[in-house]
Amino acid sequence: MDGDKTEVVAILGAGAWGLSTALHLIDAGYTNVTVFDQASEVPSPYSGAYDLNKIVRAEYEDEFYTELALEAINRWRTPFWGWNFHQVGYVVATSSAAPAKAVDHLEAALSSIKDHPVFAPGISSLNKSEDFKKIYWQFSGPMTGFKGYLNRLAGYAHSSNAMADLHRYLVSRGVKFILGAQEGKAVKLLYNTSNPSERRCTRFQVASGRVHQARRTIVCVGAYAATLIPEMGSFVIAKCWSVAHVQLTERECDYLRGIPVLNVRDLGFFFEPDPATRLLKLCPLGAGYINSDANTGLSLPPSGSQRAPKDYIPASDEKKLRRLLKETLPQLADRPFVDQRLCWFSDTSDSEYCVDFVPDTGGSLIVLSGDSGHGFKMMPIVGEWVLKLLRDGRQVRPRRQFRQTQKRDADWGNDVSWRIGTTKEIREVVEEQDRMVKARL
Repeated sequence: MDGDKTEVVAILGAGAWGLSTALHLIDAGYTNVTVFDQASEVPSPYSGAYDLNKIVRAEYEDEFYTELALEAINRWRTPFWGWNFHQVGYVVATSSAAPAKAVDHLEAALSSIKDHPVFAPGISSLNKSEDFKKIYWQFSGPMTGFKGYLNRLAGYAHSSNAMADLHRYLVSRGVKFILGAQEGKAVKLLYNTSNPSERRCTRFQVASGRVHQARRTIVCVGAYAATLIPEMGSFVIAKCWSVAHVQLTERECDYLRGIPVLNVRDLGFFFEPDPATRLLKLCPLGAGYINSDANTGLSLPPSGSQRAPKDYIPASDEKKLRRLLKETLPQLADRPFVDQRLCWFSDTSDSEYCVDFVPDTGGSLIVLSGDSGHGFKMMPIVGEWVLKLLRDGRQVRPRRQFRQTQKRDADWGNDVSWRIGTTKEIREVVEEQDRMVKARL
């Protein structure tokens, strides 16, 4: 299905997946690629990858995704991508208070790689706190009841730097970028309906009112996808998780340099400090938060006058992170959290990605969505999936096809093993914060 590589291609969204798509298109010989984003610069703060770092690992209960992740890791370990990849190792654990689901997930994660010919030589079981202290000699906390394993092949990537580096490279290769809240924000897709059997997406409108023509439009706007393609809201929802940081001194930062990523399945995870900012990033684990519209049922990131957490995270998430620090780095457990916020992703009920043509648009409209909080690690290879889609005319990798409908209920997505707890509405978080503020008055 490969067509004219001089055709006008518009990529809506300059996040990790949009940038990767632009890279692979330009490498494949496409000569007229333009990327649009509502942010004024790249990395875009509207991207789920706008962050210090993201875990790069291959623990999946499905061999299909393990092999995809291995492909991505091998690409991270190349000169082009390797500037931002840190193979410090990855420890997965549970504490003594972990619920059964967290323990089951840990066992399943280990099973997915312990016999894998590539990963097995780098796997070590950790059965007691003393085992953890041999790896994390800097930790003075008790690590009560910690059990898990170390995967030496994994680590993390500096996500914001990776996007900034790729943006500079793409500009040097001739990819055009149109950025900003007025000219870079796509607000409406426009279709040619002269053919009753299909509606081709031939144009799109940005916030300023300007209309752009495109032969191929590729939507990579993550949590905002349903604003452009409402039918996606039935199977892809906007969901967020908390992010917080502790500001360290230069000596504290050096002291923790090189520690493996620690992921305690019932509490949260953190990385070695970022040497440039001296920030220690922490993320609590849970089922996340959504923002459902009472009229449409769609979950989208808060906008306009809608109230949303700002400069704080839910009290339950802070409690998890404080406990995580007490168990590992107790000297930091009472430090103030800085740069606290909610990070928005697009999520699917089974945690699978969607890279596909939108049905009945004659191949004119492609959507990449449903990263489900584990999509950044695939950044080096995502664009290959788009090229294969264009070549084959149908989705092969990943496997999730565009769905017109999917029933949404209270159990939506709860079968996914890494989601511990219950999804909450953002309004519940705001109401909780209001009650806490009133109680202090």
